[in-house]
Amino acid sequence: MSDAHRPTIIDVARTAGVSPATVSNALNGRRYVDADTCEKVKATARRLGYSPNLRARRLRTGSADTVALLSSMPFAVSAGPSRLGFLMEIAAVAAATALENELALVLVPPLERARLPLDDLPIDGALIIEPTEDDPTTARLRDRGLPVVSIGRQGAAKGAVPFVDLHSAHTARLLLDHLHAQAARRIALLIGAQSRNAYQETETAYREFARRHKMRSAIVRIDERGGEDAAHAATSRLLDEQPELDALCVPVDAFAVGANRALAERGRKVPSDVKLVTRYDGLRACDPSLTAVDLHLPEIASLAVKLLLAHMRGDEAEHSVRGPLPELIVRRSSQQI
Repeated sequence: MSDAHRPTIIDVARTAGVSPATVSNALNGRRYVDADTCEKVKATARRLGYSPNLRARRLRTGSADTVALLSSMPFAVSAGPSRLGFLMEIAAVAAATALENELALVLVPPLERARLPLDDLPIDGALIIEPTEDDPTTARLRDRGLPVVSIGRQGAAKGAVPFVDLHSAHTARLLLDHLHAQAARRIALLIGAQSRNAYQETETAYREFARRHKMRSAIVRIDERGGEDAAHAATSRLLDEQPELDALCVPVDAFAVGANRALAERGRKVPSDVKLVTRYDGLRACDPSLTAVDLHLPEIASLAVKLLLAHMRGDEAEHSVRGPLPELIVRRSSQQI
């Protein structure tokens, strides 16, 4: 229906015999209207086919009643089943929590072009998944004066955005201790080269593990933009240099699949020759199935939306929230034969 023929709040008020203010209060529930009048207004609005003019509302209130959910990962590591898993697990609960608070949630794909379409997107706040320390999207959102909450800590630098903790160090210890318990003694770590807090915490936990067990460190950093193929190539080089390796800890699931391909090409059987673990317990296909971690993403998403809502209301007392501790999910890729 064009704006010229759309019933207005004035039309509803005139037909119902009440003031426009009463119609507004009855429909948005922000001020009390007695039950009979409220039902009369709603019935009139339905009969006339009235719906709010969102553009006018935004101009009047300055609010879009919408928040965005963004993935900061490039397509190479977030595409396909991984994106449908990690992002959508978060999105489903985040959308429900937002709707319970009369907000809409929009999904924004990884932004890899020079111009950020967020400049023109009408939103009141944003959730961003595991941004890098220098993430340009996060910076642009904050330049707009928008509240931003990250799922996973952005970094320890002063001025980092509020966050829900994903317990990356705890996750790394779960995976490494499990590999050790399965008799792995030469474990390599394959992580992303980007400056994400998850990688930093994982590397610190790995170095502590190596010192504790007097194990020689083997750390490979892979550019996320290369995705599965980059991990395949990096693993191939690593196996040539260190054939004695008996386990790989590969937190990025796309990298883990690439590593598994390289092992198969060299006749290294998983898990009898080399054990393999990853972080996200997602949908990415791999044979054998990958030992991973339940990050409790639905609970994480709900906490993130609630923290964002608090900051949107101006309540900035809480800068961080601890999510539930991850739990190990053991599968064939790491079980001792």
